[in-house]
Order: sequence, then C-alpha cells, then structure tokens
Amino acid sequence: MQNCDILRCFHLLTLEPFFLTDGRNAAKRLITSTAERGHFLHGPYPATHFGPKACVLPNPTSVMHIQDPASQRLTWSKPPLNVLIIRKIRDETLLEPFKELCRFLVEEKHLMVYVEKKVVDDGSLMTDDSFSAIRNQLCTFREGYDDISDRIDLIICLGGDGTLLYASSLFQGSVPPVMAFHLGSLGFLTPFKFESFKTEVDKVFEGNAAIILRSRLRVKVVKGMFQRNEQLFSTQGNGIAPHNHINNEAGKITLQLQVLNEVVVDRGPSSYLSNVDLYLDGRLITSVLGDGVIVSTPTGSTAYAAAAGASMIHPNVPAIMVTPICPHSLSFRPIVVPAGVELMITLSPDARNTAWVSFDGRKRQEIQHGDSIKITTSCFPVPSICCHDLVYDWFDSLAQCLHWNIRKKQTRLTDASDSSETEN
Repeated sequence: MQNCDILRCFHLLTLEPFFLTDGRNAAKRLITSTAERGHFLHGPYPATHFGPKACVLPNPTSVMHIQDPASQRLTWSKPPLNVLIIRKIRDETLLEPFKELCRFLVEEKHLMVYVEKKVVDDGSLMTDDSFSAIRNQLCTFREGYDDISDRIDLIICLGGDGTLLYASSLFQGSVPPVMAFHLGSLGFLTPFKFESFKTEVDKVFEGNAAIILRSRLRVKVVKGMFQRNEQLFSTQGNGIAPHNHINNEAGKITLQLQVLNEVVVDRGPSSYLSNVDLYLDGRLITSVLGDGVIVSTPTGSTAYAAAAGASMIHPNVPAIMVTPICPHSLSFRPIVVPAGVELMITLSPDARNTAWVSFDGRKRQEIQHGDSIKITTSCFPVPSICCHDLVYDWFDSLAQCLHWNIRKKQTRLTDASDSSETEN
C-alpha cells in the first residue's frame, strides 16, 4: 500500500465501508466523483474477496455506493474445499461437538479439514479408537510456524468469543469467512447454535449468507534496537510469528499485527499513572493521564471499551474508538474518529514510568521512551457469517449477552382515569 495513492471517500453503512485496497486493484474501482475534492475523508476502499474462493455479492442497484446492510451477502466463486476448525482448548465439553463436526465434514462433505496440532494431540482424542480414522485424515498446523493463509476457504469456530479472536490472529492478511458456534461462556460473536450445525453448515455452503464485515486495526509497534529482547522474537509463549517483524535501515524493530477487538495501552505493574501522548494524523491531540487508553474497532466497542464507559457501535459503522481508562480528568470522555485515520501513541517525555500494550488481550509488550504505536484501519476485515442478519444478530447479542435495556416492566393502569383521580 506504500506505493499507491488511493482516492478515499466515506461510505456510510456500505458494503464496502472502511477497508483499504492495494494499488493494483484500486484503479479498477476508483470513485471518480470524488476527484474534484481537495480533501478526502478517510473511509478507505475494501477488498471484496476473502480467502481463495469467497467473495461478496455485487450490488448493481446501489446509489452513490450506499448499500442496504441487508444486501451484504456471501457467495462462492468455487465450492469450498478446505475448512479450518478452531476449537477452544482445555474444555472437555467440546470434544464430542468437535468429533461430530469433523465426521460430518470429512465423511459426508468430503472436505479437507485443518486443525491445530495441539488439538489433535489431545489425550482424549488420541485414546479414542472410534475417531482414529478421522484423526488420520486431518491436516495439522502450528501457530507461528505454518502458514495456512492461502489454503483455507472457510473457518468454523467452536467455543466462545475468544475462538473468533484467535482465528482472526492466524490471518494477518485476507481472512476467509468465519462461522462461529456458541459453545463458550459469553457468545457475543458466536451467533450459531450447535444443535443444528449440519443444517447451518449446508446453508453456508449453498452461498448467499448474510455477513458482517468486522473491521480490524492494523498496528505497528516500532521499537529501538537497544530494546531488543528474546521475548519479542519468540514464537513460543506469546505466539508472535517471526514474519511479523521487520528490521528497517534506521535500526528499529517493527512489529505488525492485525487486531479485531482493541489495542490497550496501560500502566502495567507500576503504581504511577500512565502518561502517553495521542496523535491523530501526525498532530498531537491530547496526553492521556490515567490508567491507560483503549483504541478499539466497532466490534471491540462491546468488550473492554464498553466496560470503560464507551458507546456500543454496530460493526458496520466505519469508525475507530478512543476510550480512556480511569482518566485523571473528569472531562476526558470517549471519542469516535473516522475509519482510516492514523493514530499514534507514544510515551510522554515527562512520563514517570513505562507503559504496556496488548493486542486483543495477547502479545503483551513494554513500551519505553522512543517507541511508538501506530494504529489505523486494516484493509483486511473479518467476514463474520450471520445466523439471521447483521441487524438482528447484533441486537439479539446485546440483549442476550449484555442484558441491554432489560428491566422489570412497568404494570399498566387498569383505568386511564386512575392517574388523574389520584392527583385530585
């Protein structure tokens, strides 16, 4: 993307709301009506293909590229062949659903199924002779060692919201469609019930399924060479893959990540307040003095950001949220900025202590003076398949998981005149 100068326009509730594209395809899809404008809002253009075979149905009837969210539909250019199953580990209750799904995909659908090696090596599966024939046909991989990004046509998650976050972290580029079954504790991002998994999977394979394009954050952490440590380059323990690091000529180490929920900068184990500077498109906006700051996607607005007092935003809205954590100023309220702007966080010159940063709750790193965290909207969203549609699923999750606006109902008056008689 460094070599392309993309005309950008803001798309409100569009099929293509807020994702960048590369220069090779941009020329084919430029919006010429914006060419006369002197300044463009940063609502970058998206990629519309996900994985090797999935894409979004075009909408030839759209006016000014504003599309009805109900028309966000998934289709297949070719039948999917390779399916990745992400299973919540250390949960014995998921063994039977996992085996049922594997049998269905391998024996009935004749698909190639990929799973993590540590899942296949589970003791309960190894000792199950009835599953040995299926287990021998599974393809395995190891996070941080094996690149499967160009092989997977569909991702199926078994577990809670963490399984979808983990699946997102495995694909630092284009993400295949994700179908998430609710077998965990919360289930805000997992709309499907496993009891009818065969019917639901068949519907997805037939195509024309509703999807939510969940935007991600592209994050770059630039650290000086003098801060180089073994943890930064280790693929064990923190799960950071070596190909995510770039050594540039200036002697810096750059860590690049795609984040689905949020980037959290906090004070770590220090008793002092966190003191970091926040820049937007190169301009200093404010200094954050408090326990930290959360930079989140609309998907992440219902996670840590909501607990810190932010508004909950529908995933289709092109935006980045900035939410302070226990700010020392009572007037420091959460803000929402347009998708596509670049935020930068650095340690303030007068900060008394270092800061710590984490990405979707993982890969925690210490931030020192001279380091910087650059955050913008990623060009690679997560296409999350809906059970019903992107409006119903989201509001249903708000009600079921967060008990949004659920209260004891007020009893109705038996007679409309009762209130006036009481007042008299």
